Amino acid sequence: MVRRDFTRRFVGSSVGWLWMIVHPLVLLASWTFVFHYCLGMRVPPGQRTGNYTLFLFCGQLPWLLFQDTVARSSTCLVENSNLITKTLFPSEMIPVSIFLSSLVNHLMTLVLALVAVAIWGEGLSGWPILLPAYILLLGLFSIGLGWIVASLQVFLRDTSQFTLVALTLWFWVTPIFITVEQVPARFRFLMHLNPLSTAVTSYRDLLLVSKAPNWQELAWMSLAAGTVFLLGGLLFRQLKPGFADVL
Repeated sequence: MVRRDFTRRFVGSSVGWLWMIVHPLVLLASWTFVFHYCLGMRVPPGQRTGNYTLFLFCGQLPWLLFQDTVARSSTCLVENSNLITKTLFPSEMIPVSIFLSSLVNHLMTLVLALVAVAIWGEGLSGWPILLPAYILLLGLFSIGLGWIVASLQVFLRDTSQFTLVALTLWFWVTPIFITVEQVPARFRFLMHLNPLSTAVTSYRDLLLVSKAPNWQELAWMSLAAGTVFLLGGLLFRQLKPGFADVL
């Protein structure tokens, strides 16, 4: 399923899987131009680099993995209805395969980020070795939400549109262009409640600041990821018997 999803996205393309690297790099260039060169934003104090592009690059990595997984999961059951209606197929594996396919793209861009930090930053430390822990938690959280939106989309076809709107709002309460400390105090609680805020901040800390993770924030992200994964699995299991009839 992972191989099928990965290759199907670029069937007939002369460049193939390289588009998976081009897309985030073009997005990064666009954001850098608008926020750094047009709006004059700079890297906040406390970072090991003054390079705003690196600051932005490390922050966008976990978000793009999460966004791609949840957005594509919202329609995955409807798009693969032939598997569900004609075969005894474990449909809960479709969102999992989407995450793993997106993870391939994530790992490729992560390698580019590591190389960029090593060249244009202040060098790499040993802390990035903890990134797999955050990727695992991000995977649990993304798959759990993927199960929720995928199962609801079978019965409520507006779910995918609502998901896109929710992800747009979610994007702006995630500190990708700034740090949590730059958010006005009265809105800062949104950042602390947002597991993606922890993921973005932790990626930057491990890659750029080279300091130990905030264990309290890691515990909160673990709790949120585990809870969403469990609730998503329970909801999917509850609604699964009706998938074939509705589809």
